[in-house]
Amino acid sequence: MHLAIVGGSDAGISAALRARELDPEIDVTVVVADSYPNFSICGIPYLVSGEVGDWRHLAHRSIAELEGAGMTLRLDTTARHIDVAGRRLHVGAEDGAEDVLVYDKLVVGTGAVPVSPPIDGLVGPDALGHADGVHLLHSMGDTFAILETLERTAPSSAAIVGGGYIGIEMAEALATRGLAVTQMEQLPDVLPTLDVELGALVRGELEDHGVEVLPATAVRRIGVAPPGAAGRLRVDATGAGGAALARDVDLVLVVGGVRPETGLAARAGAQLGAKGAIAVDRGMRTTLPDVFAAGDCVVTHHRLLGETYLPLGTTAHKQGRVAGENAVGGDRYFAGSLGTQVVKIFDQVASRTGLRDGEARAAGFDPVTVAAEADDHKAYYPGSHRIAMRVTGDRSSGRLLGLQLVGHRHAEVAKRVDIAATALFHEMTVDAVSDVDLSYTPPLGSPWEAVQMGAQAWVRAGVTAR
Repeated sequence: MHLAIVGGSDAGISAALRARELDPEIDVTVVVADSYPNFSICGIPYLVSGEVGDWRHLAHRSIAELEGAGMTLRLDTTARHIDVAGRRLHVGAEDGAEDVLVYDKLVVGTGAVPVSPPIDGLVGPDALGHADGVHLLHSMGDTFAILETLERTAPSSAAIVGGGYIGIEMAEALATRGLAVTQMEQLPDVLPTLDVELGALVRGELEDHGVEVLPATAVRRIGVAPPGAAGRLRVDATGAGGAALARDVDLVLVVGGVRPETGLAARAGAQLGAKGAIAVDRGMRTTLPDVFAAGDCVVTHHRLLGETYLPLGTTAHKQGRVAGENAVGGDRYFAGSLGTQVVKIFDQVASRTGLRDGEARAAGFDPVTVAAEADDHKAYYPGSHRIAMRVTGDRSSGRLLGLQLVGHRHAEVAKRVDIAATALFHEMTVDAVSDVDLSYTPPLGSPWEAVQMGAQAWVRAGVTAR
């Protein structure tokens, strides 16, 4: 049996590994558009900051390890066309060589591509390129371009356009390198996937570490700064209240989100779904015969929302594993995402899972959100930290719908949000979270775990089912 896989990131490699696990005799060929299969794109900010010393350390597995697992890698090769009727994949290498791979099953894991906001100087005929210090960030190639700019020009200042997860991580990375950083976010506050009350805590942490944060700021133009300016580039924007503002910096990084890369599958006739992503069932089957798809290019089954688009590395790994198993005759299904996310901001950590109030209401629930705080461990033991949280539940059923947390990096915020993610997965009520038997010792926790304290605050608000 011949299994062809397009894409060498999380979904594609997970599919290949699972297929080989189940059928060691299967022939697996992975088509990779660049030279960096199975690299942790999420680790890029820590390479830029210098905390990760060698770019090779970002590889989950080396090329030798992948080949040792029984897969053939076609590096620097682009998938050009799927001949569905003939079950053939047409590919082209960087050197111009064309080839055709015959497959029995095909997995498409083409991922996502960065969105370029309509900013003068970023798009269009007069766009500034990497050599001028303006960068998008999504791939290892983008990373090397940024590192080259940092080494070649030794910038002292940077502007980051976008205040989401990657934008915040890159603000920390560049500030750690000693640059003066300005962060611009067009929404009311940074990290807009959190409620504004918690986003304000994130903004405060950035500002405490010297980052200038400009929320409600829309960048209009990136150009060359005039002679005598403080930096080589000028960023023109419209700030809060419509006021014009400008910042002169040496480096501009634009991180404005992603969109699914669906061209290969769409040209072959695959049906598209939410946000233009490839439509798949929960077995990761596309509408094309013998063609599966997984990762950031496909729709996401969300356990509370149904079909949506939510590109996450953890989701891509799970979807790829399902696709690989089913490609060799299995009958596994993707259990669904909850949008569980976490990010470190200097000495603080922010996380969320499930739905916020507005998202829950749009999905047809009757949500109530309650704010609470709790210590990460008993306050009498040295080093305790307060955790701020927002608990969202359904008024009529009492069902837990979501949790947001912000706390110190030593407060185990990532693992605490996982408690809520597990409860959400099993459709528990908010009240039932208090019944879960969790561990306790004074240096690490309390008899009532912090998340349980938040749940009890929600119950005390009197919004559970009668």
